[in-house]
Amino acid sequence: MKKNLLMLFTLFIALFTITSVKADDKPVKNNYRIASDSLFAPFEFQNSEKKYVGIDVDLLNAIAKTEKFNISMDFVGFQTAVDQTQAGHADGMIAGMSITDERKNVFDFSDPYFTANATIAVKKGTKNITSYKSLKDKTVGVKNGTASQEFITKNKDKYGYKVKVFDAADTMYASLGTGSIDAFMDDEPVVKYAILQGQKFETPIKPEKIGEYGFAVKKGTNPELISMFNAGLAKIKANGKYDKIVAKYMGNEASDDKKVDESTMIGIIKNNWEQLASGLGYTIALTLISFVLALIVGIIFGLFSVSPSKFLRGFTKVYVDLVRGVPLMVLAIFIFYGIPNLIESITGHTSPLNDFAAGVIALTLNASAYIAEIVRGGVNSVPTGQMEASRSLGVSYVKTMQRVILPQAVKITIPSLVNQFIISLKDTTIISAIGLIELLQTGKIIVARNFQSFKVYGLIAIIYLIVILALTIFARRLERNMK
Repeated sequence: MKKNLLMLFTLFIALFTITSVKADDKPVKNNYRIASDSLFAPFEFQNSEKKYVGIDVDLLNAIAKTEKFNISMDFVGFQTAVDQTQAGHADGMIAGMSITDERKNVFDFSDPYFTANATIAVKKGTKNITSYKSLKDKTVGVKNGTASQEFITKNKDKYGYKVKVFDAADTMYASLGTGSIDAFMDDEPVVKYAILQGQKFETPIKPEKIGEYGFAVKKGTNPELISMFNAGLAKIKANGKYDKIVAKYMGNEASDDKKVDESTMIGIIKNNWEQLASGLGYTIALTLISFVLALIVGIIFGLFSVSPSKFLRGFTKVYVDLVRGVPLMVLAIFIFYGIPNLIESITGHTSPLNDFAAGVIALTLNASAYIAEIVRGGVNSVPTGQMEASRSLGVSYVKTMQRVILPQAVKITIPSLVNQFIISLKDTTIISAIGLIELLQTGKIIVARNFQSFKVYGLIAIIYLIVILALTIFARRLERNMK
């Protein structure tokens, strides 16, 4: 009897365990937001049809289809994907991320889905670099936050080379072309894909095994995602789908982008004008909304700074000094990542902030501090005798400011305010640090596909120049009319 009871109890525990495991493998959300890189061909990049493709993209889509869960992918750049996953903005990330002990302290990883080798690349035809020893006194480029960086930094003193760190592959590749670096280390598949796309590189040194790639979630969150990814990965490896995906992007025919000629400026415009227009639209919208808000806030604080109230003057001084003392990029990152993390630590609930809204807030705060000083300078430039004369006639301080001082101050400050608007327009490029795809980030995405960095960035510079020249002409006419 006891033996039968024991067997029944054991069977019950086994069934409960199996049920629990299966429950863990089921999606608990209707849709999972997955962050990824945007400039890491052949793992994730935009093809000539403006669709994100690559090994990581196809693998994750195949796994999601196999395991029957829904995903939406945001291609925001590697470091931004890391930050967004840590901050809870994304449920997980896949971006050619090497599994390391340090990262395991922050993330939970899936089973490895790709073995990563890194290789040294040099200009085609380079004769004097054949080993790590021949890199002595030379400059080696590497991307920030990668396993290649860890390897290169670790062996710097051993081989006697200098290290230059880059945020993105396109600028690193361009630096090799211009001679500002002598070589770079990057993941072998990435370098091979670049060569297939026409980059004049060669790899004279045997590749180094630097680790394995894994799908990651924030530590302690979304365990079902890891379970589903692992189960799906095992299935697509077993049925051959995995090998087909890898061969699609790393075989000899892995050149998707020869369909459209983007070797000329005309070809780039013809194939990307809608994408560039969208990036410009985001840039202008971001500038206009933030500047209008900054104008309101800046005028209020500017008037506070010339107020008879000592408290208001002191409060304004603290605000202006505090905001101007923080770089815009740091401010944007703090608003987008820091504030939601602070709220989560206090309330226990994740409250992600939209990247556009975070960009507007950062630009508004930054510009308002400078506008406050512009307003203060404009008011102080009006002769003090006019204030005294008005007050001696019995006119109140507020009416004197409205009818006497401010009309003159407005004329004085217009050139400076237009200049601040132009600065805000150019500052939108900094907001791409939090993943917003404005005009510059759009250019980076195009370059990641066609490697035409000089032409693409030259085109973007021309677009900015046209917009800023139009604003300058408008400002001069406005100034003449006001006079």
